[in-house]
Amino acid sequence: MAAPDWLALGLGNPGEEYEGTRHNIGFEVIDLLAERYGVKLTQRLPSLVYGRALVAGTETILGKPRTFMNLSGAAAREAARQWRLSPQQFIVILDDVALPLGRIRVRKRGSDGGHKGLRSVIEALGSQEIPRVRVGIGQPRGDGMVDYVLGRFSRSEWPLVAEAIERAADAVETIIRDGVEVAMNRFNPRGAG
Repeated sequence: MAAPDWLALGLGNPGEEYEGTRHNIGFEVIDLLAERYGVKLTQRLPSLVYGRALVAGTETILGKPRTFMNLSGAAAREAARQWRLSPQQFIVILDDVALPLGRIRVRKRGSDGGHKGLRSVIEALGSQEIPRVRVGIGQPRGDGMVDYVLGRFSRSEWPLVAEAIERAADAVETIIRDGVEVAMNRFNPRGAG
């Protein structure tokens, strides 16, 4: 099998107790992409569960770390070694409390913005030049941040969330097919970097 051109890495926490939580929206996007391409995420490295897909005619790994969020870099490091990938060949999909619920933002590079999972990936790959798709989960109203991100979306939030997951998956496909700049122009709110 040919070496992949891209690795789409959705961030989240493994285990049933974390399914459907705000922090796991990156996993939801990977699951949707796997469904779109008829791929099962059954292959494993010690820190990564993954499947291979032909996205827009391009060899792509769809992966989810098998570690907890704050250690996501282990999966990135392992994948980079396994397939000789540069940081620019990753697309990291993650939740973002700084974005309104349902909004997505594509970035070509940048800091971790306080997201510990992304920080771990940046440290593991030794670069901030990592394309990413941020999915807005909104701000807590009173709950502590940890309780908020590990909480589940309310029934009334789900329509917006489901749409955001679809758009984030579309953004990943656009990055692979047309490049990060095109995806930024198509998916970012006007005036956002």
